[in-house]
Amino acid sequence: MNFIWESVVLVLGGLLLLRVAGRKSISQMTVAQTVIMISIGSLIIQPIVETSIWKTIVSSAIFIGFLLLMEYLQVKCNAIEKLLTGKSKVVIRDGQIQYDQLKQLRFTVDQLELRLRQQGITNPADLKTATLESNGQLGFEWMPKKRPVTVGDLEQLLGKSLTEVEDPQNVFTEAATKHHPVSNNKQFK
Repeated sequence: MNFIWESVVLVLGGLLLLRVAGRKSISQMTVAQTVIMISIGSLIIQPIVETSIWKTIVSSAIFIGFLLLMEYLQVKCNAIEKLLTGKSKVVIRDGQIQYDQLKQLRFTVDQLELRLRQQGITNPADLKTATLESNGQLGFEWMPKKRPVTVGDLEQLLGKSLTEVEDPQNVFTEAATKHHPVSNNKQFK
């Protein structure tokens, strides 16, 4: 029966520590962050099999502290950021795939094409620049002739303002004001 109590404490402790660590999903984590999170997961399961629940919580807290220290140092020192996180690499320049960069990254053309398709890009020649970011995501900039038209472009073309007053109930209102603009009580009765 003791293992149930220990499991609850470990889950709650793990949730608290991971909350302190930040809100990044696995795909957004750096290598160092991923290693620390996997280590914490391994640490959390150990006391269920063995005995020391408090050592596990303290060890996990040390890992999180180290992660926060690394993130702080990355903000303060560009060289440490480059060492721990890496920098984005240009994989398409002026519509041309940079095969030497792909080779250096050990990234195949098929993998690049997969990322392009996921972004709805059908032709690399439509891109002025594309980068493979340190978290594995693809960043890109359209060629000027392929860039989607913005409201600002239309306003400049037409010579008049097209923007309207913002909707007071848009999806960001709750995040900005810390409360929901419309009560949900009627919807959940």
